[in-house]
Amino acid sequence: MTYYTNYKECLDYIRSDYTRYGKIPSFLKIMSEIILVRNHCFVYTFWWRMAKVRGFLSPIARYKHWRMSKKYGIQIPLAVNIGYGFYIGHGVGVIINPTAIIGNNVNISQFTTIGAHGKAAEIGDNVYIGPSVCIVNNVKVSSNSSIGAGAVVIKDVPENSTVAGVPAKVLNYDKLGMYINNRWNLKN
Repeated sequence: MTYYTNYKECLDYIRSDYTRYGKIPSFLKIMSEIILVRNHCFVYTFWWRMAKVRGFLSPIARYKHWRMSKKYGIQIPLAVNIGYGFYIGHGVGVIINPTAIIGNNVNISQFTTIGAHGKAAEIGDNVYIGPSVCIVNNVKVSSNSSIGAGAVVIKDVPENSTVAGVPAKVLNYDKLGMYINNRWNLKN
């Protein structure tokens, strides 16, 4: 499992996630969001990231992560590596295998499963994953791609493509990450 080295590093990731929800990240706004649970998807991501820091808040963060996993049916183990700007849309029924690697500015929609047994998928940057998508085991979803609703991905997804269907097939190459809004600029 990859832990963050300190709380400052973790807060950089949290700021990037908050930005993806169309908000301007400030400490007071983020704390207000956490206390009032205005968006449970962001709050889940907050506690998931905080649980990945070895520090004095670890027991609380792990408990909150576990509790929200049960409440919303979101299963993202701490072993998953997720880049900056992670966005969960309509968070319910999201299951991610612990061996998955997820890049920067990735959107995951409701009822999505990434991986089953063995090594899970590697997902690039600026990827949109629609609702009810199943990404089966060791495939590579390249950067700037989109996966349509209900797709079952069993083969690698080329860069800059849109795929859909069962099994997923390439539909086009001209919608480069169009569903990825409020991208986190990695130079921040």
